[in-house]
Amino acid sequence: MEENKKSSTDSAFRSISTLVSRWKDGTFQEILDDWIWIFSYSKKYKFAIVFYTVLGIVATSLGLISSIASKYVIDIVTGYKREKLVILLCIMIGSSLFSLFFNSVIKRISARLSIYINNDIQADIFDKIIDADWLKVSQYANGDILNRFNTDVSTVSSNAISWLPTIVIAIYNFIATFVVIWHYSKVMACIAFISAPFMFLMSKMLIKKQRDYQKKVREMNSKMMTFEVETFYNLDTIKSFGITKQYGTKMRDWQAKYKDIFLTYNMFTIGTNIFMSLMGLVVQMVSFLYCLYLLWNGSITYGTMTLFLTQRANLSSAFNNVISIIPNFLNSSVSAHRIKELVELEKEVHIPDSHEIDELQEYGYRVRMKDVHYSYIEDKKVIKDSDFIACPGEIVALVGPSGEGKTTMIRLILGLIHPDQGNVDIVAHDGRSISSNADTRHLFAYVPQGNTILSGTIAENMRMVKEDASDEEIIEALKIGCAYEFVSKMKDGINSVVREKGRGLSEGQAQRIAISRAILRDAPILLLDEATSALDVTTERNVLRNIISQKPNKTCIVTTHRPSVLNLCQKVYRVIDTQVTELSEEESSQMAIDF
Repeated sequence: MEENKKSSTDSAFRSISTLVSRWKDGTFQEILDDWIWIFSYSKKYKFAIVFYTVLGIVATSLGLISSIASKYVIDIVTGYKREKLVILLCIMIGSSLFSLFFNSVIKRISARLSIYINNDIQADIFDKIIDADWLKVSQYANGDILNRFNTDVSTVSSNAISWLPTIVIAIYNFIATFVVIWHYSKVMACIAFISAPFMFLMSKMLIKKQRDYQKKVREMNSKMMTFEVETFYNLDTIKSFGITKQYGTKMRDWQAKYKDIFLTYNMFTIGTNIFMSLMGLVVQMVSFLYCLYLLWNGSITYGTMTLFLTQRANLSSAFNNVISIIPNFLNSSVSAHRIKELVELEKEVHIPDSHEIDELQEYGYRVRMKDVHYSYIEDKKVIKDSDFIACPGEIVALVGPSGEGKTTMIRLILGLIHPDQGNVDIVAHDGRSISSNADTRHLFAYVPQGNTILSGTIAENMRMVKEDASDEEIIEALKIGCAYEFVSKMKDGINSVVREKGRGLSEGQAQRIAISRAILRDAPILLLDEATSALDVTTERNVLRNIISQKPNKTCIVTTHRPSVLNLCQKVYRVIDTQVTELSEEESSQMAIDF
């Protein structure tokens, strides 16, 4: 308890210093802007916030009434004023029970409001992150996004509702407690008032050393966590090299380093707590001795002495509550700022007219790129002055060395990124064209590089792209993707469970399920990004032939290094040295031989 109080006051002191520095350097307005943003979510609950505040004030008042009543009960028991004992006992017990009831109601209301606003913010942020420009949002690490989405949102939501009521209730509690003590003894009120800031100022001397230790412990904890995550993520590789014992030794080395730092910090904490407890004991003894002096002189009763001592502690607690509001205020501002960075990211390009060509899906669509220039970094072209066209009924290959721009081409076609110059269009049967954007993406089925199987059943993985797909549709798609051959032999068929990243399946099996999932989507344009790399030649040919025969007007675009694919393609484009060039039949044949 004492450690928590010390930590709270230390944090408060740092926060006050931060607020002062923010005021001086002119950035305090940023904090206010962050809180205006927070209140934009909490304002819909304004009546609940007012009710929450009123309940808090009532509960605090009842607590004080109970303490005052207990003073008179003690006086009666110790021989003073025996009348009204029953009434006072009823007041004391009733006030305590009502205070307990109101505090319980407050906690319940706080929990409900907190989860409501947490869900509001998370749902809104989720939608905005999902709809953010792909290139902008990809600049953030996944771990950072998840940390902001969960930890920062939780910080904001927990304070968005309670911050203002906490201020009002804490200040009211501090003032009301001080007034009660002042009513009975002005000197005792001053002693009680001075004790709280005295403890606050004493803790200031220990802040720097404590922060240094905390920093070391957190840094070591982060290093250990990084080691653990990397170990478990690369467990297959570690086992394959036969170096599990070496990693066991490394783990124990990290533990030893952490133990030394942690125990040193623990010893410092124990010493600090002893010092702060002694200081608190001194203040408490001063209050106690003064009360004994007043009691000895007959200036106060036993009940008044009890009231003084309990309310002195309450005043100190109320002071800490007021002070602790400042760190919460700053923490929420920091979290809100981090969330706003994601929320305010540039949005994807949406062209509302995109759906006007949906009615022509049965005829298929051409994918056309004309005079396209693109660079991720300014003045560093990835694609330059390039053309590309893929028509319904065709399998079109994109080939070239790794890192030359094949995946960039796929991203341009999907509308995840947009050309600096030129056009990327989806062209309908009647000649109408729409620039590739977020609203044309429903016309595509995409199988990216790598393993994209999620934990769950095979059927659940398939229904990811078509929620209402029947078992028969799933089985048919698996057959076209040459996956049903092995799925049917599994214990539960399409309801067989696969683990994260398709563990339990071979790489080729995982690829066939991913391709089958794209087939189930039944989109007019199919993009396969190295999606057949783990398949044998016969299976690869069967899959591609099945796709085209299933829907003759489907446009199929593949990036590949496999010569077997090139032999099936109507067009082959090479991506090299920023140029996308269509190869002649002779060049395509020679490339297939060279492969």
